[in-house]
Amino acid sequence: MPDTKQSKSTSDDKNPSLHLLRAEYSQRNEREAAIDTEFRELNKEFLSILGDRAWNWDMQVLLKRQVLSRLLHYYEVYKLILPVPGVILEFGVQWGATLATLTSLRGMFEPYNHARKIVGFDTFEGFASVSDQDLDFSKSGQYTVEAGYEKKLDLILSMHEELAPISHIKKFELIKGDACETVPRYIQSNPHLIIACAIFDFDIYKPTKAAIDAVLPRLTKGSVLVFDELNCKHFPGETQALIECLGLNNLRLICNPHQPYTSYAIYEG
Repeated sequence: MPDTKQSKSTSDDKNPSLHLLRAEYSQRNEREAAIDTEFRELNKEFLSILGDRAWNWDMQVLLKRQVLSRLLHYYEVYKLILPVPGVILEFGVQWGATLATLTSLRGMFEPYNHARKIVGFDTFEGFASVSDQDLDFSKSGQYTVEAGYEKKLDLILSMHEELAPISHIKKFELIKGDACETVPRYIQSNPHLIIACAIFDFDIYKPTKAAIDAVLPRLTKGSVLVFDELNCKHFPGETQALIECLGLNNLRLICNPHQPYTSYAIYEG
């Protein structure tokens, strides 16, 4: 579960260590939240003093351990898919941090592989709805972004692509809407599609199940399945969707020691 921006927090009665921050949940303690605030203020200060050319390099001084661990996680995942043909699908984009990371990793590892398209699916309006399998924890509308943000993200990803070769070929796509409808439709309308990596970060049951069901026919032995909230009591729907679609006994799940709820599995058919 990602860290969120600092704001007034409200504890959940069933999970006293869990705090609601701007319609998102976090388990940061008070000191961690305070450091986040201090880092944010330093970020504003640094932008004004580091200069136009150096700001991006030296901003690493404010890179938190939690963020670095997530970057390293996707670095390791990306290396696994290098020999596997196909696209990368991310289910649950929000602000696009993972998509931007994957775009940069593609530019590092395989800058000329224009067939390695990266596709992100999201409502860009938060959770469309929740199910009984989510145990009444999540609420509709959580994890939203600003209106029209997908257009801004499209521009950001385009600029990232410009920093790698063959940038004249667009190698990403953003699909807006309810995944229960958009994912099956996208798979059906792209009969050539092979999926090298599927990242499930919807958090909740219904869209996760729809996405897993839709991608299964397009996986090959060696495809990598990434799950962001497995074994997480706050978001049980993701685990339930995996159990129903694939069964835990059929996968060798590998846990990231730095990301407690994040796991991946290499699909073996």
